[in-house]
Amino acid sequence: MHKKILKLGQAKAELPMHLMLIPGMIVTLVYAYGPMAGIVMAFQKFKPTLGFIKSKWIGFDNFHFVFNLPDTLQVIWNTLIIAVLKIIFGLIVPLMLALLVNEVRKSWFQRTMQTSVFLPFFLSWTVLGGVLFEIFSLKGPVNSLIGAFGFEPVMFMGSNGWFRAILVGSDVWKGMGYNMIIFLAAITAINPNLYEAAEVDGAGKWKQMLHITLPGMVPIIILLTTLSLGGLLNAGFEQILILYNPTVYQSADVIDTFVYRMGIFDQQYGPAAAIGLFKSVISTLLVGVSYWTAYRFSNYRIF
Repeated sequence: MHKKILKLGQAKAELPMHLMLIPGMIVTLVYAYGPMAGIVMAFQKFKPTLGFIKSKWIGFDNFHFVFNLPDTLQVIWNTLIIAVLKIIFGLIVPLMLALLVNEVRKSWFQRTMQTSVFLPFFLSWTVLGGVLFEIFSLKGPVNSLIGAFGFEPVMFMGSNGWFRAILVGSDVWKGMGYNMIIFLAAITAINPNLYEAAEVDGAGKWKQMLHITLPGMVPIIILLTTLSLGGLLNAGFEQILILYNPTVYQSADVIDTFVYRMGIFDQQYGPAAAIGLFKSVISTLLVGVSYWTAYRFSNYRIF
């Protein structure tokens, strides 16, 4: 009886907190789950004038149409290549940067480095896109430097050979400050007594990093890697939409931009919904696998 009274009192105390969740839940239901009703377009010959109810039901015909297009496999391949490169370099570069910053002994310089590297994370791709266009334009600083060595200018933003590198490099540059902070936090959690013992044994900074710092960071590295697998089909819609153009569709057109063009410009709503649904289902499975893997190997859980 006493335990029931305590539980009832605890429930009443937590009631205001639960009530505070209601506005957020309403917004999520309206803007995140409400639009999911549009999934039905993937199975219809959808016409805006007829709506969801009166549009003709055609089953999986939209899926057959999309996957028989010559561009579909190239789009999926582009998505995987760009996403995998972003995941790999998005982990390696911040890791190396965190190891270097950790060795800096001047606290003011360390804080300055962290702030300057973290700053691009807060800028939108609209702003950074304009910066990249100026840097890599035919008369920009990069081509000016190339011209100073006697070479012909390169159309970086219109070259299939260079555009992926610009996408991956700019994405890593924008997000490396965030992951660097995570890695630095992991370094601070390592027992400092290990470094003192290593110094007594005659180990230098390099051996301390190889045998103490990196092994101590393995759990967070595994965690970030496994969680990033959930975004394997998210190659960066906003970034690519702002930076790309028809001349680089061959190397930069991804699933999200393909859906955008097919649905908005070509007004093929059914096929666009079909490829979008395909991507959503695969992404959901990948997120589930990544979270299960993170729980299995790093004991990470959402709840």
